[in-house]
Amino acid sequence: MNKLFKIVFVIAISAVQGCASNQIDSSAVLMNQLIIAEPLAINYKSEIAIARLTDVIQRAKITDVQRAELYYDRGVIYDSVGLRSLARLDFNRALRLKPDFVDAYNFLGIHYTQLQEFNQAYEAFDSAIDLDPKHEYAYLNRGIALYYGGRSELSIDDFSTFHQRKESDPYRILWLYLAEYATDSVNAQIILQRSVALVDENIWAKSIIEMYLGNISVQQFVSQLSTGVNSNKALSERLCEAYFYLGKYYQLKGNKKSAANFFKLALSTNVYEFVEHRYAKLELDLLKKNVVNTDVPSK
Repeated sequence: MNKLFKIVFVIAISAVQGCASNQIDSSAVLMNQLIIAEPLAINYKSEIAIARLTDVIQRAKITDVQRAELYYDRGVIYDSVGLRSLARLDFNRALRLKPDFVDAYNFLGIHYTQLQEFNQAYEAFDSAIDLDPKHEYAYLNRGIALYYGGRSELSIDDFSTFHQRKESDPYRILWLYLAEYATDSVNAQIILQRSVALVDENIWAKSIIEMYLGNISVQQFVSQLSTGVNSNKALSERLCEAYFYLGKYYQLKGNKKSAANFFKLALSTNVYEFVEHRYAKLELDLLKKNVVNTDVPSK
């Protein structure tokens, strides 16, 4: 394996072991076979860019629109290194100076979704789409907000719109599948079976769909995760995606402990910009909330 990789094997994770028998849980066996990449470090260029943008914002004589764009640019960089609160402040500043700033609305909606402030997320995405009906990622992100907000039936419309723009994209297929599964699992599986044929064989993420369909085992899926990857950064990005969708896979099967561990593994990559990293934390928060709600004694 490439020496750039710093690979370790997870020896054991007790949360995925069987609770009431001496039999070894298959998911626990799987945890012994996982590839872990070195978490991505913050790029020094991002720190320099933040410093330079801050200097221009504070010192330069520029128009409100120009200042709004600089706030937005700095917010995007803050977001990319995981400084969500600072990013959110800059997106709000940008919108105060430029109220029709579509991309700022889109990013704010993402942040509100992560905070589970769903009504504010819907409003932000609605504003983005009203201003630019062709902004396809606003449909994706509003669909995600609706999905996590417990409105899966409504989210299907947005995911379908997003999917129609590029029907061969495995990630668009997967998000649409997750929403459809929440409303009709049998039909979702039928649609997924039809959709997989549209995905090019050379796209690695097709194997995620094949796993969901049962065409390959989880072990087979995991065994090929490092294939064709030539840097730690590329490996981290792939693992962020793979472990998030493994988390969803186990979640759909009712195995919450394994799901939680895979969401944690997705977070451990530090690929802050990826959709999968953003919502792995939300998935964990929702799992914890469900545990708390379950543990509350009835009156």
